[in-house]
Amino acid sequence: MALGTEQVYAPGTNPAQPAFSVLGVFLSLIFRNPVWEECEEEEGKSQPVVQIHGFRSGKTHHRTSPAASLPCLWHQARTYALPLSSGSKRIFPTVRAAGTWCLLLAGAGLEMEPFALKQQFVRACRAVTVGDLSFGVGRARRGCVMSPGRKGAAALLRAGLVREFVAQAKTSQIKHVIQILSQEFALSLHPHSRKGGLIGLAACSIALGKDSGLYLKELIEPVLTCFNDADSRLRYYACEALYNIVKVARGSVLPHFDVLFDGLSRLAADPDPNVKSGSELLDRLLKDIVTESNQFDLVSFIPLLRERIYSNNQYARQFIISWILVLESVPDINLLDYLPEILDGLFQILGDNNKEIRKMCEMALGEFLKEIKKNPSSVKFAEMANILVIHCQAADDLIQLTAMCWMREFIQLAGRVMLPYSSGILTAVLPCLSYDDRKKNIKQVANVCNQSLMKLVIPEDDEMDEARQLTTILAEPTSASSGFLDVSSDSSFSGSVFTASSCERTQVTLNLDGIVQVLDCHLHDTSTGMMTRIAVLKWLYHLYIKTPRKMFRHTDSLLPNLLRTLSDESDEVILKDLEVLAEIASSPAGQTEGRGASDSSDVQPNLVELQVPDRAGQLSSSGMKGLECSPSTPTMNSYFHKFMINLLKRFSSERKLLEARGPFIIRQLCLLLNAENIFHSMADILLREEDLKFASTMVHTLNTILLTSSELFQLRNQLKELKTPESCNLFCCLYRSWCHNPVTTVSLCFLTQNYKHAYDLIQKFGDLDVTVDFLTEVDKLVQLIECPIFTYLRLQMLDVKKNPYLIKALYGLLMLLPQSSAFQLLSHRLQCVPNPELLQMDSTKATTGLRGTSVSNINYTELLQHFEKVQNKHLEARHQRAGQAEQLDRRVVL
Repeated sequence: MALGTEQVYAPGTNPAQPAFSVLGVFLSLIFRNPVWEECEEEEGKSQPVVQIHGFRSGKTHHRTSPAASLPCLWHQARTYALPLSSGSKRIFPTVRAAGTWCLLLAGAGLEMEPFALKQQFVRACRAVTVGDLSFGVGRARRGCVMSPGRKGAAALLRAGLVREFVAQAKTSQIKHVIQILSQEFALSLHPHSRKGGLIGLAACSIALGKDSGLYLKELIEPVLTCFNDADSRLRYYACEALYNIVKVARGSVLPHFDVLFDGLSRLAADPDPNVKSGSELLDRLLKDIVTESNQFDLVSFIPLLRERIYSNNQYARQFIISWILVLESVPDINLLDYLPEILDGLFQILGDNNKEIRKMCEMALGEFLKEIKKNPSSVKFAEMANILVIHCQAADDLIQLTAMCWMREFIQLAGRVMLPYSSGILTAVLPCLSYDDRKKNIKQVANVCNQSLMKLVIPEDDEMDEARQLTTILAEPTSASSGFLDVSSDSSFSGSVFTASSCERTQVTLNLDGIVQVLDCHLHDTSTGMMTRIAVLKWLYHLYIKTPRKMFRHTDSLLPNLLRTLSDESDEVILKDLEVLAEIASSPAGQTEGRGASDSSDVQPNLVELQVPDRAGQLSSSGMKGLECSPSTPTMNSYFHKFMINLLKRFSSERKLLEARGPFIIRQLCLLLNAENIFHSMADILLREEDLKFASTMVHTLNTILLTSSELFQLRNQLKELKTPESCNLFCCLYRSWCHNPVTTVSLCFLTQNYKHAYDLIQKFGDLDVTVDFLTEVDKLVQLIECPIFTYLRLQMLDVKKNPYLIKALYGLLMLLPQSSAFQLLSHRLQCVPNPELLQMDSTKATTGLRGTSVSNINYTELLQHFEKVQNKHLEARHQRAGQAEQLDRRVVL
């Protein structure tokens, strides 16, 4: 039969051969070179014996027949069946084919009466001519149909006897014929014998008709074996033979679909174009059969599809994708249930170099995604999550974008089912947030994935472990008493995960340890992009808000990287980092005091067990942080002081950070936290600082921030009046640390309107080691006096009677300054003071220039002694540094 026609014909021939009987080709190919020998009558026997020597097995088949008619029959059949070259008489191929067919039947020992066999042979040889039976391959491929007379004659020679066996239900004879065609010819070592065997098997299938389904295994196996033949023409014959077999059997071939698909997938990648063309026709036929049938066994087919989908051959990939599209289009086949088996292979094919294959694969993935959106309740999201995570990190842009789009839909459709895979998702998504405009689409989709995943984390995740443990404890007696497990409590993912009842049973666990590890790695990696670092910090802040109990278990490991991030080049990154640090320092979950000794016995090394105070007891109704836990409240936990210590250590080790970003960091912390607590804590730490030079620099920085920053307006007003015990305590605390820098101490006195003490301090400056740096700081203080911050001070200069020590202190600064611009500036300011004669008034009658009723509680004498003590330490330290520098210079000279 010709491939691709609707009418079933006898097995066709190669187009290169001349037109002659199709059955003639079949039989002449089978018996082109066999050896036939008519044996002499053996002694003691009255029956002749015919031997058939096969090329493959070499076996000899002996059959005896009545002597009355078979010798003549054999002689006639042998005469007509021999090749033309064996005799001088020309015999038409069809007549020779008829003789060969009868000789085959007789030699194979089929149980038929000799007289009937002879009758059929003679009738066939006389009735059938070359004109009757020969129709070219061209006519066959054009779909030409023989006339009833010719078709009947061809059927007689082609398969009449086989059909007679079918009618008589002689199964064993049919199997015998198929076995001979398969073993002796289709699997022969000779190529012509294999070709003839293939055409013979196809002819048997056509003759069997609907009954061919009973013998499909015997018919298909030898044909599939020939698919691996080295001869391309023979592979084409095999493809053509299988096409005829499948065309006749139709739906009966479905039980053998796996082996057919396996063989067809190999032909799809065949290098010969003719074979590939034939395989496409066979492939189309199989697809039609699968589409029409409702008995397709998808379960057994999936393993084969999963294996073949990883082929690297582009034709095999195209073949696989075409089948997936066909199966997806069949309503009765639910391929979505087996999508986890083939999803990875589909993404592999999506990276093929062939644009057509990529387009087909993209189409298949698009169809699957549409189906997922329509029926999310039947999708196995959990089984495909890790596959998407892998391909979201692919180097190919199309694969990465497609996988990211799938991930976006999965997070939005599956919801909290995706939470256990959050660490992997973040590993894939976070780097994409730093892509440039060349990958803008991937960046946008990744951002949506990141935001959607973040919304899945809820405050209940912070209590889930405790609730699960309590549920387990309460359920243990019931389970033990019942003696069996409750199947309904199984929390594994199922298709009904989206129903209300299953959501109550299924508990999704947030893998916080994995998430924190991923975030910490991205934060530690210096090559991480800015947007990725911002996203990481947003995640940390979000987790500290939603799950503070669990997050504080990781604070000790996160804190070094968070402090290191303060050195980032981006201001936005630093702002987000400070938000996280402020939340750590202010969250009530960070309290660690009050933990008994018995509680720490089971704690692992290097881990701190955290006790969480009652939020309601710490926060008023007006200042409650709620779920978002705003860090602006003055409530500080045990990590606040630790954070301040580490921040100052960071400034001490990185002086460039202090110079470039120190004021910015401290001002932002004053907005996020309580400014009074920050300055109080830093002053206490600096008071015990051993590096006096750093202490002096840090005090100068803090003083500049205090005097100039708009964020500290309230704190300045609090210090300006000194009306409350808290403000007085803060002044004393700051003063003791501010003593590391004499000029900043004077400026603090100016800020707090302690003018007399400022004057006393300036009097002590004569005993200090006045250096260029010292004079520079005095110059800066003069510039500050001209700033809006000290407007009240300049106005107080008008009332000389009430503020004589202010004028004296300013004149003291003027006397310290050399002839410079600052000197001229302050001199001009003092010239504007009215009634300079009032400076000669009796100082005992003048006021001290102090305000507030609580000022008398401050011991200024003690403060002055502390100032002298601290400055003596600085003097000794400078002498030591100078001595070390001289020794170093001497060594260099030597």
